[in-house]
Amino acid sequence: MTPALERLQKQLKQLPGIGYRSAERIALHLLVEKPQRLPELVAALEAAASGVRRCRVCGNLAEEERCPVCADERRATGQVCVVENVPDLAAIERSGAYRGRYHVLHGKLSPIRGVAPEDLNLAPLLERIGSGEVTELILALSNDVEGEATCHYLTERLPAKGVKVSRIGFGLPSGGGVLYADAVTLKSALEGRRDYS
Repeated sequence: MTPALERLQKQLKQLPGIGYRSAERIALHLLVEKPQRLPELVAALEAAASGVRRCRVCGNLAEEERCPVCADERRATGQVCVVENVPDLAAIERSGAYRGRYHVLHGKLSPIRGVAPEDLNLAPLLERIGSGEVTELILALSNDVEGEATCHYLTERLPAKGVKVSRIGFGLPSGGGVLYADAVTLKSALEGRRDYS
């Protein structure tokens, strides 16, 4: 194996869900079977690396100051669905069951892993709530210890009145996350959310 091929394989292996064999297959596919795809792939990666950033409002991926969801005036502005990560947001969007706004925390509280409140995208959410823009907060966090702790932390910091808080959970397995749920399950979970305040 050449050093360049080995380096490419090593970089591919660092991607989620790609092991040694998959990295080897992808590298060989790109270099031997479809080398004409390489320049386009490299250009797409460079464009994404330089042009994609976090939305200043919600933390979603954006190419402008605001992501497409935050920029969409047809969405319910007072309803904010809090998710752990961008893939969770994408999964809920695919379900087609929700037409409000989002807030991406980029993780969840986990003292064991050293994730504290200041490590999460919490300050902008609390600012949004404090501004009076948010009337309903839907907590779409994992049904595990860290998800529960994050929900508890958030509800402790909410104003006494004015914000309805609900939590999805119907249809999601205990210990499971939003990312791996199918569209029908997510739709049921959003429609069957329960009061959390």
